[in-house]
Amino acid sequence: MTVFALVRHGETDWNRARRIQGATDIPLNDTGRAQAAAAGQLLAGRAWSRIVASPLSRASETAQIIAREAGLGDVEHDASFVERNYGEAEGLTGAELDARFPEGVDVPGRETREAVAERVIAGLHRLADAHPGEAIIVVAHGGVIRSVLESVAPGHHREPITNGSIHSFQHADGGLELVVFDDPLDEQSIFPYADDYDEQNPLAHREDEREAAGGDH
Repeated sequence: MTVFALVRHGETDWNRARRIQGATDIPLNDTGRAQAAAAGQLLAGRAWSRIVASPLSRASETAQIIAREAGLGDVEHDASFVERNYGEAEGLTGAELDARFPEGVDVPGRETREAVAERVIAGLHRLADAHPGEAIIVVAHGGVIRSVLESVAPGHHREPITNGSIHSFQHADGGLELVVFDDPLDEQSIFPYADDYDEQNPLAHREDEREAAGGDH
């Protein structure tokens, strides 16, 4: 069994402004660095074998801060864990999204949720197969973590996916499936007054509302 802690990167200025980030490379702000340090301090209470991150700077810097706090070695990077590409919606606020791409209008270049889930789950399987029995921190993004949650527990979101939050999983049965489990570390990592990923991302929020109403992606 391989254990994973999936950590969302710290806050950026675009998170604060509720702009859609996606694959756009926006750096951490000072609040985000403080959130990364707090996550690292929580994670330092357990033994970890390695830390892997999305190569986008907000995830990479978060991982570097966590590695420093938790006494880990160099950060490894894996493009499997890059945030979902939102195409021409990236950089837009909710109001700008509604004006440019009203409900029902496709966003050119947007990566589907299914495609995100496929590459992220494949990346976790590869890590588990390469490092059986290890405990691995993966620093990624809200859309990436959401894709894993939806794959292992469809329709049952647990705690919110806030900046710096930790989400625990185990990879079991010879790499055949990912199994979510409850871990008190997860709840401890939800920082007061921090916004959920879906609150920060107006396009993800719109998609969630559509799915809840029985529409398609």
